[in-house]
Amino acid sequence: MSVSIAIDGPAGAGKSTIAKLVAEKLHIIYVDTGAMYRAMGLYFHRKGISPDDEAAICAACGEADVSIVYEGGAQQVLLNGENVTGCLRTEEAGKMASATSGYARVREKLVELQRKLAAAKSVVMDGRDIGTVVLPQADLKIYLTASVEARAKRRYLELTGKNVPCKIEEIARDIEQRDYQDMHRENSPLRKAEDALYLDSSEMSIREVADAIISALFEKLMSERTPDQNLEGALEEIIKKESDLR
Repeated sequence: MSVSIAIDGPAGAGKSTIAKLVAEKLHIIYVDTGAMYRAMGLYFHRKGISPDDEAAICAACGEADVSIVYEGGAQQVLLNGENVTGCLRTEEAGKMASATSGYARVREKLVELQRKLAAAKSVVMDGRDIGTVVLPQADLKIYLTASVEARAKRRYLELTGKNVPCKIEEIARDIEQRDYQDMHRENSPLRKAEDALYLDSSEMSIREVADAIISALFEKLMSERTPDQNLEGALEEIIKKESDLR
């Protein structure tokens, strides 16, 4: 038995932090979709393709394979079999990923690879179109959000904690603009899947949100279990099969 959890929501809602914690608690794979886009960016950079050459970028997608594995409990990203984890935070990889992620063919390729991962392993995946586009058949879909004020405050505290000068009013305006752009983009806009659980984290701690998602998963498994299957057995089976991946 394997499970897939899709977590969507706007910027600053804590999706990645929550997804990682849920994956850790359930001993399953956290799929870092951002790292996968960076791996693709690294691939294009190595091939010397201009980010403006959409035709060449799209043609090269067919030769790329990106996957995620765990070694010693740490996530490793493989590009055509090569561990490129240490190269993903380079400026070249980041710039190329940013410049090419909007191309429809690149997104199609990453969706294909992300679905391939979910078909082989139990996963938690976060983003803006996971439950609507990438994993429409996910066992559990979450739409994780928070008020603009709560998200701005979190970002403000994060930045001031690093001694970065900022104004909370400007952060809030940036968040509102980002929300609008994400919800109105042409390819895979941010929206709540019809069967997703709406979860507002404005007044919740990270652990409270993670526990709420895990409880929702337990309830879903319980409601779908067969007469001869109990919830504890189903969860034990998931953990047993996936524990060797971490």
